[in-house]
Amino acid sequence: MTGGALIVGASHAGVQLAVSLRDYGYDEAITLVGAEPRPPYQRPPLSKAFLAGTADVASLELRTPAFYAERRIDVLSAERVTRLHLSPAEARGSGTALTDRGRTLAFDRLALTVGARPRRLDLPGADLDGVCYLRVVDDAARIRAHLAPARDVVVIGGGFIGLETAAVVRSEGKNVTVVEAAERLIARSVAPMISRFYQLAHTRRGTDVRHSAEVAEIHGAHGRVTGVRLTDGTLLPADLVVVGVGVVPRTELAEQLGLLCDGGVVVDEFARTSEPSVVAAGDCTVMPNPLTGEGRVRLESTPNAAGQARVAAATLAGKPQPYTDVPWFWSDQYDLKLQIAGVTNGYDQLVVRGDPDRERFSVLYYRRGDLLAINAVNSAPDYLAVRKALASGTPLPVDQAATSDVPLKELLMRASAPH
Repeated sequence: MTGGALIVGASHAGVQLAVSLRDYGYDEAITLVGAEPRPPYQRPPLSKAFLAGTADVASLELRTPAFYAERRIDVLSAERVTRLHLSPAEARGSGTALTDRGRTLAFDRLALTVGARPRRLDLPGADLDGVCYLRVVDDAARIRAHLAPARDVVVIGGGFIGLETAAVVRSEGKNVTVVEAAERLIARSVAPMISRFYQLAHTRRGTDVRHSAEVAEIHGAHGRVTGVRLTDGTLLPADLVVVGVGVVPRTELAEQLGLLCDGGVVVDEFARTSEPSVVAAGDCTVMPNPLTGEGRVRLESTPNAAGQARVAAATLAGKPQPYTDVPWFWSDQYDLKLQIAGVTNGYDQLVVRGDPDRERFSVLYYRRGDLLAINAVNSAPDYLAVRKALASGTPLPVDQAATSDVPLKELLMRASAPH
């Protein structure tokens, strides 16, 4: 029984994997299954343009129905795969999937692009009306509906989702408090000075930012949220609570197949799981650092999902190539555009270029003199130069990078010029 390629998870990674399979010459059937009741769409705008009301659902769609039809990609929406079964070793890679509609899907190639789900609060009052999460378009629409009549909004979590949401809400004139349990904002992703910059930037724009603050319970009346009580006894009024305390990779199907999972579905540089015939890509995975090959990292970003999906498709098509893309990411908060390239893990030195007080600067991360990454705030030229340097392996020495009056692009050109 043949079934072509089955891609479980109609995410950005899932769509890219299907498209790339065709690009690599795969000519068998491709089925993309997603649990949401709409075709695959972009997620980054949910906490930005969509939440702000400047983008609608139609504008988020990744591809048109005509595109899928032309590429012979069968998209099954509002259908969740509940069971997977792999055939015996002699038919490696093939098997069947059972969906919650009772449908059985046969496959010869299997890819998991199932993403992650929001980490839920386990607190009294967490199920009150007006306590919202932000992961899918219905979440964003729910927040918009609650936001219109709200006066006081509490955002629990000072990561990128929380801060982007706070920026949109504050821009609409609401009273906003950000509550972060850690000692600083976006601590997993940036250096302390970047955390401090964003705390001051949000505070200057009227948001109350509280770090090292933990939530004890959520108060409500008549089933609706009315406030958030902190462990120090402070009661914050709230007509709306938005929770952004991280995500949990969806590993249930991988575990069902006996695949290695450790903070996500473990894959190698070819996007192969511990069962080499099965690939995985996107937010559900942990992978080797694509720049150093060291350790494992989980990169929650659309660019990573797309890049890893292309690699997974190449593997399924029998044309394996390692994943070596420079990780990159961006975050829009008010008029501040943060652009990140590289992975900061293990840095031991920082170089600051520009002036944080003018809200235009960049921070370069080094380890033992080697460039690792950049965080650029409203400083696109620095970001682009470092991303290019990381991609080409061109060195940008610390002492030269620290000279802010010399553009990094010029340093890069000097370093790459023939001697």
